[in-house]
Amino acid sequence: QWIDSGNRTCPITKLPLSENPSLIPNHALRSLISNFAHVSPKESSRPRTQQEHSQSQSQALISTLVSRLSSNASKLESLSRLVRLTKRDSSIRRKVTESGVVRAALDCVDSCNQVLQEKSLSLLLNLSLEDDNKVGLVADGVIRRIVAVLRVGSPDCKAIAATLLTSLAVVEVNKVTIGSYPDAISALVYLLRVGNDRERKESATALYALCSFPDN
Repeated sequence: QWIDSGNRTCPITKLPLSENPSLIPNHALRSLISNFAHVSPKESSRPRTQQEHSQSQSQALISTLVSRLSSNASKLESLSRLVRLTKRDSSIRRKVTESGVVRAALDCVDSCNQVLQEKSLSLLLNLSLEDDNKVGLVADGVIRRIVAVLRVGSPDCKAIAATLLTSLAVVEVNKVTIGSYPDAISALVYLLRVGNDRERKESATALYALCSFPDN
């Protein structure tokens, strides 16, 4: 908002910013500030609503997932429950994204554990349902992971990865980014040729979405 308003200095130091500043959102800090600002003694004394209970539950699951000390089994359990929580609740999806959990989920996509990989892809797919998250996920490096999964993942993981590309391609700028990424389109075409029914369906849908941009 600061930059969109025409400001070209740092709001803290007042030093001039570069022409195209590289900005990295601090989702974890934003989430902490938001939680602190919305809690008051009066609120904490009343019974929690179902939504508040789900948000409290998601925070505990996020802490497990991002901790380097958590085992794969613990991460898998957290991912499975986060997938269920984020499937239909938009507010939970936003909260989970702002918590900084995307990086931890991307690390799980890199795992050689196929079940862990599948659940992390499912979580990222749910988070991508929020339009505000689509560009951020691409900026965080999700495309590289998706292309790798399309090449060597399990059939279920490949199908979810293709569906995730379709979701991200709703945003026009993402179509450009995905189309220019090495092997992204060719990986989908390969899956269309050799995949099972579900893989072919999802890859065809992704290609259809991407090819609405003429250069693709």
